[in-house]
Amino acid sequence: MEVILLQRVEKLGQMGDVVTVKPGHARNRLLPKGMALRANKANLAVFEAKKAQLEADNLDRRKEAEAVAENMGDVAVTLVRQASDVGHLYGSVTARDISNAVTEAGFTVARTQVVLDQPIKTLGLHQVKINLHPEVSVEVTANVARSEEDAVEQLRKGGAVLGTIDEMEAEEALEAAEELFEEDVPEDFADEAEGEEEANV
Repeated sequence: MEVILLQRVEKLGQMGDVVTVKPGHARNRLLPKGMALRANKANLAVFEAKKAQLEADNLDRRKEAEAVAENMGDVAVTLVRQASDVGHLYGSVTARDISNAVTEAGFTVARTQVVLDQPIKTLGLHQVKINLHPEVSVEVTANVARSEEDAVEQLRKGGAVLGTIDEMEAEEALEAAEELFEEDVPEDFADEAEGEEEANV
């Protein structure tokens, strides 16, 4: 089926392009959402008559989207979920969850604007694309963690926290103690200890 695009559609074309799409895609998405018109002489004439107005409206919407994108900057949203010891979620984080979290952060985003190829199923920091306009997109960080404390630690580390904060603090203390003891052992004492081990063998 041939349609005339009334706005830029990713992977299809720019405003005014006549493109061939599958009938289901046209009927279910492009035509009902006002993104395209059926390609025939009458609609081509309608498009040509409204082209200047459509382009002006598109320009205004794009400027608004660019302003919002600048304000969003480096937005990071925290999503607290239960997970296994290896970091796999019991469930998943969907586009709806991310749009709700971004909206709570002060930026109104619809679920349909969130581009998520598949649901997030692991702990960690995930970059998610949000389409504010067909020609303007921004990336937000979805910080998926077991708790708010883990989320802060993940942002600090730049990766997933698989253990609890207490376990991580204990591991860090153990590593610091091992380094301290290795530094404090005199060389002659270490040589004596090696000699005793060899004698015992």
